[in-house]
Amino acid sequence: MKETVEADTKVKNTSKYDVDGVPPLKEAIPLGLQHIFAMFLGNVAVPIIIAGAVGITGADLTILIQSAMVMAGIATIIQCYPIWMVGARLPVVMGTSFGFLPTNLVIAGSYGIGGLLGASLIGGLFGGALGFFIKKVRRFFPKIVTGTVVLTIGLSLLPTGIVSMAGGSGSENFGSAKNWLVALLVLAIVLFLNRYATGMAKTSSILIGIIIGYLVALPLGMVEFTAMREASWFSVPQPFYFPMEFYWGAILPMMIMFIVTSVETVGDVTAMTTGGADREPTEKELSGSVIANGFTSSLGAVFNSLPNTSFSQNVGMIAFTKVMSRYVVAVGAGFLILAGLIPKMGALISTMPPAVIGGATVIIFSQITLTGISILTSEPLNERAKIIIGLSLVFGIGLSQVPDAMNGFPEVIKLLFGGSGITIACFMAIALNLIIPEESAKENA
Repeated sequence: MKETVEADTKVKNTSKYDVDGVPPLKEAIPLGLQHIFAMFLGNVAVPIIIAGAVGITGADLTILIQSAMVMAGIATIIQCYPIWMVGARLPVVMGTSFGFLPTNLVIAGSYGIGGLLGASLIGGLFGGALGFFIKKVRRFFPKIVTGTVVLTIGLSLLPTGIVSMAGGSGSENFGSAKNWLVALLVLAIVLFLNRYATGMAKTSSILIGIIIGYLVALPLGMVEFTAMREASWFSVPQPFYFPMEFYWGAILPMMIMFIVTSVETVGDVTAMTTGGADREPTEKELSGSVIANGFTSSLGAVFNSLPNTSFSQNVGMIAFTKVMSRYVVAVGAGFLILAGLIPKMGALISTMPPAVIGGATVIIFSQITLTGISILTSEPLNERAKIIIGLSLVFGIGLSQVPDAMNGFPEVIKLLFGGSGITIACFMAIALNLIIPEESAKENA
């Protein structure tokens, strides 16, 4: 049966936008850049936040940001074009994840950046090893679980899109009419082109919206070029720039976080193949994605990069554009690596106002949410399914919005569940799916 599915997939992959499709560069470059613009600010924000929390500035901060870009690009290419069993052979975009942020902040605050990188190295090896056991644990992830995880991912990203549209967290003019006008203009352009344009104008609608939004933001004084003027022209990441240190108090929480993000990666890959190719992912794709999730994080730690994982907003972009070509994403990853090696290029991309990015990504986040709904409703929802989905969302979304509700719990529990609705929803869905017995045919009737 599995061989038949894979054979059918190969037969269907005839379009230049399918997984193995290779569009001409004049199409691949703008389509790839869409993915980079969608994830860029999120990718560099995490190391900036960590650096600010532990007092890293100047050249050391530049190293962290550069490493985040270069290693995210390399990890993405490995996902697209696997090395041995490492990689999904799918257009999975990788980057430093906000999912790790609470744990990273605590580890860095207690053990320094060296302790954080050491924990990332060991945690990544552990996370990569998990991918080899996907076949054994796949039964724990039926549609009721993966659909709930994907839906929670989408719902948890919606506030991020609104924050960006309003100007970005910490912005001096947060919520201003200027931010909203630019964001809504970008959103309107993307929607119009996607609905009524054809050819490249349709598939590149997000990039076109971002470019027009950026040009509108320039005369409105929303773009700051200081970082670009101060950036150097060329720089190569140095391995072990920050000497690693190893502490069990840092390693254990990081290992647990890799279990959590592995589940999120399974959800992302499921959403990608469902939304972009209308099929379930194969065991090989799931295994390769999780292995790459961990091992590229370990490689990244050597080059001063924080843990990498799949970016959900790019999954939403694939569902929106229906462009599944891994070649397109690999081309985009090449530009991400260039942005790291040529700091001025990276600094230019970083001048993109959050309102512009928010206007483009909010629709992407909505597509992830709808993909989760699509997975869950692909089969009739009986009373058992409604209970599992409902309670998973109640605790997943509810507790993540009221983290103080867990103040009486140990710190490690608060780290895992207090800030991540995805984590709670996943554990609830898995547990309830195992505990609540299947309904009989008579009860379903």
